Parts: sequence; C-alpha cells; structure tokens
Amino acid sequence: MDLGMSDRVKALVDQVRDMVETEIAHLDAEYHDEVGKHPSGDRFQLTDRQLAILDALKGKAKARGLWNFWLTDSDKGHGLTTVEYAYLAEEMGKVHLAAEVFNCSAPDTGNMEVLERYGAQWMKDRWLTRLLDGDIRSAYVMTEPNVASSDAAQLAFEAKKDGDDWVLNGEKYWISGAGDPRCALYILMACSDPDASKHSRHTMFVMDADTPGIEVLRPMHVFGQDDAPHGHMHLKFTDVRIPSKNIVLGEGRGFEVAQGRLGPGRIHHCMRSIGLAEKALQLMCQRGMQREAFGKPIIELGANYDIIANARMEIEQARLLCLKAAWMMDTQGTRAAQPWISQIKVVAPLMSLKVVDEAMQLYGGTGISQDTPLWRMWTHLRTLRFADGPDAVHRRQVARAELRKYSNA
Repeated sequence: MDLGMSDRVKALVDQVRDMVETEIAHLDAEYHDEVGKHPSGDRFQLTDRQLAILDALKGKAKARGLWNFWLTDSDKGHGLTTVEYAYLAEEMGKVHLAAEVFNCSAPDTGNMEVLERYGAQWMKDRWLTRLLDGDIRSAYVMTEPNVASSDAAQLAFEAKKDGDDWVLNGEKYWISGAGDPRCALYILMACSDPDASKHSRHTMFVMDADTPGIEVLRPMHVFGQDDAPHGHMHLKFTDVRIPSKNIVLGEGRGFEVAQGRLGPGRIHHCMRSIGLAEKALQLMCQRGMQREAFGKPIIELGANYDIIANARMEIEQARLLCLKAAWMMDTQGTRAAQPWISQIKVVAPLMSLKVVDEAMQLYGGTGISQDTPLWRMWTHLRTLRFADGPDAVHRRQVARAELRKYSNA
C-alpha cells in the first residue's frame, strides 16, 4: 500500500502550496469583506472587486495548468489517483477561497462527476464544458425539510410523468451554492415512483437553475451566518416542467447516481478538513510563541505543549486514514471503499474541530472574532458533520460492515 507522494504530485503540491500561501491567502479576507457591498444591496450578488479577484486568480491557476485536479478517471484532468489528489486537496483546504481558484470546489466537483460519468452527451455540451472551464457554478438538490434526509429512501419530493415531460413539486433545503448568481445548473433527486422497491423509487434530473416555477424561499443560516455569496438555499418547486431527456442515467436509478457522486465528494471534504487542521495548528503555534502572559510566552503556560503535541499526532492519524480510504477507492472501487470513507467522514471533521477549538482557546477572545479565520473554519467543520451524511449514519455503516464479519459465525 503506497500512500506517499508520487514525484508528479509532489511538484504540483509545491506549486499549489506556493500559490495558496503567496497569492490567494491575503485576498481571501478581502473577498469575504466585499459581501453585501454590491450596489443592489443583495448579499448574494458578487461585487466587481470579488469578480476581479476570482478572475485573476483562476486565470493564473489555469495558465499554470493547476486546474481540475479532482478528475481522477478522465483525460480532461491530470490523471491523478485519489491518493495523489488527497495531498492537493489538503493544501487547498487551508484557505476558504482556494478550492474554487483551482476549480476543485464543492458542489461543482461532484456535479461534474455526475455529468462526466452518467450524463448524456447533450448534458455535457450544455453544462459540463462550462463547469470544467470554471465559467458557471452548480448546486446539488437533495435534502428536504419534511423528512429525515439522512435516510434518502424517505425523500418525498414529487416527480410525476405527464406525457413526454416530468412535473416537479415540493421543497428542498440546504441547497449549497444555489445562492451564487453564477449557479446555472441544478442536479435534483426526486421520488418518481413511491411504490417501487426502496432503491428504485428515485430519479435524478438535471435542469437550468432559472427554470420557471423555482422559487428561492430563503437562505439557510449557519450559526447566524447566511454564507453569502455561496449560500445554502431553501427552494420551492411549483409545477416545474422538464422534458424526459433531463433524466440522468435512467428512471429509478437516482440512488445509483447519488452513491457514485457522494463517495468522492465525502472524501474530498475530509481531505480539505485536514488542511484546515494544519492551518489551525500553524496559527496556534505562532500565537503561542508571539504572545506573552504572566511573564512568559503563553506556549509555556498550562498544558499547551501537550495540546500542540496531541494536535500533531491526531492530524497525522487522520491523514493516514484518509489516504487509506483514498487508496481503497483507487484499488477496490467506491463501493468497497464505503466503510473506509464512512470512517474518515466521522474522524476528520471531529479531529479538525478539536484542533480549531484549541487554537481559538489560545487566541482568547480574538479567536472567536472576525480578526482570525478560526470562526469560519469552526462553523464550516461543524457543518461538515452533517453534510453528506451525519456522524450517526456513518458510524452505523462502519458498525454494519464490522458485524458482517461475524454474521456467519
């Protein structure tokens, strides 16, 4: 099992790390400070300065060939393995804006995978090319307000056949990216046959985000923040009509598409969260050595040496588990890797939250203020414990896989 950096990815990691540290990091705060400054007053509209920052950085990344790393099985990417991509995703995870700069951000990567693997050619021509070029954004429309969506078999959003069309009715919420004015594509999972077997009830549809009948009810708030301009929107669909050709892969095959999408997406989140933990540890060490209290550097007070040591050891453990899950995906496929993906999906956000929390503690009141990126890291990581399945669901999957070893004993 080779989990180390290959020569080809090491060169890419060096370039990505340098660009993140020297060209992206100092613009990240400026980009987010621009939220709400659009002349319209709409917090979800990008200002000219935000667009200029993104265009300049993405142009540099694209010109340097630092683009679409996540495409592990396609000639449109770098041909990297999932293990190799893990090292790049970790570097991108250290700064909020970085993943988008390299066209490797959620939910677009997962949606591009759906189009690349399962989409008809016309879907690729209409949306995939523009997504791969970074010209548009997209949203994955799955979670519903009235059912426990962690059990996807319960999803009740209605899709009814009407001649050559399908008519969609219902509400979806926590639709990440739907607030972005550049969002041009929705990939939506709907219940097309409630009487079918458990994993054949649902169908995946694609549609333009401005299709008539779609209403944005509100942005969902995360700890009081609307996460503009990206946003996690609550949407209502009223008699939204789309043609049958907008079905992905086939009627009743929504679960198949969803699982193909969520496996890579879950591990990408974990890779980036390890990068966040590394950044938090860096900030913790710098603060501890620069700040003094009671006549000495605060790094020497209390149990701070132990805290830093534990953070380093726990980051290393989580990274190895993440790489093992990535290796399983590369060698055994996404289905066989699911227990490993579930393990790291629980472990990585919990570990990273702990490190960020300790960094906040070392910073004192400043650690929970707008003067450091720690508050944004913490809220993102706490949210990640729900995204792509809550901890309890993943623990259940890990336990079931473990118990299967003894089922015939």
